[in-house]
Amino acid sequence: MTRARLRSALPSIGFAVAAAVSLGASLWRPAIAADAALVVGTLDAATVAKGAQLPAVGNCSSCHTTAGGKPFAGGVPLVTPFGTIHGTNITPDHETGIGNWSEQAFARAMRDGIARDGSHLYPAFPYDHFTHTSDDDLRALYAFVMTRDPVHAPNLPNDLRFPFSIRPLLAGWNLLFLHRTSFQPDAVQSAEWNRGAYLVESLGHCGGCHAPRNSLGAEKRNTGPSGGEAEGWYVPALDHASPSPLPWTVDSLTEYLRTGVTADQAIAGGPMQEVVASLANASAADVRAIAVYIVSGMEPVNAERRARADGARRRAAYAFLDAVGSGTVASTAAFSGGAVTLQLGATVYDGACARCHDLGRAVSSEGALRLPLAVAVYDPDPRSLIRIIRQGIVPPLSQGGRWMPAFGATLTDDQLTALLGYLRSMAADAPPWPDLAKSVRDTKASP
Repeated sequence: MTRARLRSALPSIGFAVAAAVSLGASLWRPAIAADAALVVGTLDAATVAKGAQLPAVGNCSSCHTTAGGKPFAGGVPLVTPFGTIHGTNITPDHETGIGNWSEQAFARAMRDGIARDGSHLYPAFPYDHFTHTSDDDLRALYAFVMTRDPVHAPNLPNDLRFPFSIRPLLAGWNLLFLHRTSFQPDAVQSAEWNRGAYLVESLGHCGGCHAPRNSLGAEKRNTGPSGGEAEGWYVPALDHASPSPLPWTVDSLTEYLRTGVTADQAIAGGPMQEVVASLANASAADVRAIAVYIVSGMEPVNAERRARADGARRRAAYAFLDAVGSGTVASTAAFSGGAVTLQLGATVYDGACARCHDLGRAVSSEGALRLPLAVAVYDPDPRSLIRIIRQGIVPPLSQGGRWMPAFGATLTDDQLTALLGYLRSMAADAPPWPDLAKSVRDTKASP
């Protein structure tokens, strides 16, 4: 190589060396010495009380507490495209939990995804969001966790496909996708908006479900919360592309996040039920701040969205769903299955759905939301509606609430496909979902 070519190549060589050094350093992370001398009595009661609110915002129980199990003792299986990962024991048990973790080790795990022993944590644990958590909140969360009852419960092994089972490879994932920055308030916005933004982007990790992901499981952050998936459910967009027929307001979204139901919009189902059950224990002010931030991202309510809302209200005003077809897109010609399938869908609706949904939802009534107002029929992806019909909606055992029976054992695939097409056309007045029959089959085959 000539000197000139060597000089021209030096920047590239330097970059490659720096990258190799950086990768090597990230592959090896030292263990932090065990701190078994923690005296619980030294943790300030006010800090512990503050920390008690934070797991509710982060929905920590859904991954770290099994149904009927001891709080935070781990064991919850999380099925991912790469295999199954189990939530770990985060109680202060010294042998199987994190009882010998110092605050420094805890903070490193939350911000860098590195365990006390130096091993890499899988980003199913959303440290890519938790990295934005403030020092004060991490200290409070640590105080809360370390004052829980210790539970001796060995962690369950993960079951991941090769090469995803090789933990050191996560160093490369972190170099690509972990952006460790502190939250920066927006001086133009209110304190409430900034509080909501901080919670959503850090402990709340809403993008973990509401943002699309790339082939390596990282969020496509440049797209924002434009819709994602969780446990086989479609998760709707939280931005201007929100499929909700009626625009969310701060009041309606706050009510939904705290109770799982609103008068005229939705009822929580699937993974969102766990989020709502957790947020019910969070500070009311924090939940409202989250709603303020999210609703601001859905604005403005333009003419197209107002027209959609007006159409939904107009269709919902009919006493019977099959009366709304006149004068709308929902006609035999527009229905992808043709007249026979349209009639089958109407028959299934009359037999399985009309008794509740034609009544409408009211306080203390036995009725259900009129479906022209239901978000799921407007989703660009039918998976959530398929699962709602198949699995029903049952509130957590510890809570009361609205419920819907499951029809998975009573409807054939053809009947379900016809019903879905009928609802999409008659309730949403929307174009057919593509490959609907395939979506029904695929959802039946998935967990």
